[in-house]
Order: sequence, then structure tokens, then C-alpha cells
Amino acid sequence: MEKTNGSSEYGFILVGFSDRPRLELVLFLVNFTLYSVAVLGNSTIILVCILDPRLHTPMYFFLANLSFLDLCFSTSCIPQMLVNLWGPDKTISYAGCAIQLFSFLCVGSVECILLAVMAYDRYAAVCKPLHYLVIMCPQLCLRLVAVAWGSGLVNAIVMSPLTMTLSRCGRRRVNHFLCEMPALIKMACVDASAVEMLAFSFAILIVLLPLALILVSYGYIAASVLKIKSAAGRLKAFNTCSSHLTVVSLFYGSIIYMYMQPGNSASQDQGKFLTLFYNLVTPMLNPLIYTLRNKEVKGALKKVLGRQPSSGCLCAEVRSPR
Repeated sequence: MEKTNGSSEYGFILVGFSDRPRLELVLFLVNFTLYSVAVLGNSTIILVCILDPRLHTPMYFFLANLSFLDLCFSTSCIPQMLVNLWGPDKTISYAGCAIQLFSFLCVGSVECILLAVMAYDRYAAVCKPLHYLVIMCPQLCLRLVAVAWGSGLVNAIVMSPLTMTLSRCGRRRVNHFLCEMPALIKMACVDASAVEMLAFSFAILIVLLPLALILVSYGYIAASVLKIKSAAGRLKAFNTCSSHLTVVSLFYGSIIYMYMQPGNSASQDQGKFLTLFYNLVTPMLNPLIYTLRNKEVKGALKKVLGRQPSSGCLCAEVRSPR
């Protein structure tokens, strides 16, 4: 980057909601509360999935990975945002901004693909119950998670340097509370259409393609559920998938609106609140959604709180989910 750019030498100023001090105070209190709940909830899910041998199944292996991703997703930017909301200093170093952008792109991409993997797991459990153990073996579980992480790393490795090295002609004010790609691209003083189109192309591969796989998986699941004659059987199959469908709707709805618009035409305030939603509200809700609607997780949580369980390696034992 050219030295005249200024941002590499002095860093960036995260404007956020600095023009509305009262709103900043409210956001600090709300975000601190939501972040604390998200950290506690997701950490609990991870510990329960590790400590209770009954949850050493593919479904809960992926759920533990989702909770870990949610922890990383929120922690990549919420602490910095809380610091900026609390005091007058809104600056972030160039290196800090680059790390934040890289983490945000990587973890967000991994989560998109992991949700598709979880949909395939539900498809195997509902549509191929007799072959579930063979299909979702521990080796395949690990490979699918590795593919998700590899895809996220590729996206971050490509898009982060391209975004950070755009010439900004000394502009340092980011009209956001974190170093998010759309806000950084809008600061460029050169034609950034090539970077925007590349970001849009990655979004098709990392957002729309996994979403299409999720819809196909649930199409097959719906067809199988309709063939079940008993109402109890249909209800059980629905409960197996309803938590995942809720999480998918919350996460993908905001992500698609934010990233699937060429030129990122969402307004600045819309972008800020949407980012808050999928970066904080969704990670906070995920543990509640899976816990409140899942008897096995609630039972395991009571067992962990009631007495010390025997520890085991996650996914060391694979059984078909009930």
C-alpha cells in the first residue's frame, strides 16, 4: 500500500454510532449482556458435548463445532466494539483491522458451510436411518469439518489482502463499528468494482451454494417425513430438524441481505444493525434454540450439573441420534 494512504501508518477510526452518544451507551449495555450470554451459552454447549458420552454422535460433534465458531465469530470483533462504545477512543491499528477482517471472513465462511454439513447430517439421520452409522462415520465428520475450515481460510486469504490494500487516499474513518469488508471497500478512492465482483463470486460459492444444498437436503427430508404414517413419527422427525432450520433462517437471512447485493447497496445504518444481528444475536440465540428444543442436550446439561461425568473424546464414539 502506498504510504500516502495513511491508514497503514495511523490505523483506522471506527465511527460506529459516535454521532449518537446516548445510543452508544444503550448499545454498550445491550451488547455486553448479549455477548456474555453468547460466551456462556456456547461454552456450555461445547463442554456438555465433550463431557457427556451420550452426545458423542455426529450431530453433537457438529453442534460443538458450531458453538466454537459462534464464540470465535463474536470474539473477533465484539470486545473491540465494546471498548469503542465505552470511551472516546475509536481507533484501531492497521494490523488489528487486518486481523479482525481476516477472522471475520474466515469464521463466517466456515459457519455457512458447516450449516450445510449439518443439514446433510440431518438428511442421513432421517432419510437413511439404517445406514446412518456407515454414512456419518468419524472420518467423514472430520473431513467435512476440515473442508469447511479450508474453504473459509481460502476466502479470507484471498479477500483480506485485496480489501486492505485498496487505495484510500488518506481516508481513515470507517463508517462502522468493526473492520467489515463492505465498509472498507466503500472507503476506496479508486475503482473497486473488481474486488466487489470477486467478493460477490465468493459469496455465491460460500453462501448460496451451501444454502442450495441445505434446501435440497430438507426437500428430501420433507418428502420422507410425509411418508411417515404416524403423527408421533412425523413430530419426532420435525423436532429433529426444527432447531437447525431456525438457526439457518436467522444466519442466512442477514448474511444474504448483507453480502449478496452487488455494490453493497445496503445503507450504512442497516449494515451496522445487520452485522450486530448475525455477529452477536444469532450466536447468543443458537445455544438457547438447541437447548430448549432438544431433550438430549437438556438431559446432558442436568447430568453435568448434577454430578461429574466421565470424560471422553468428542466423536470418539459414534451412535445414531435418537
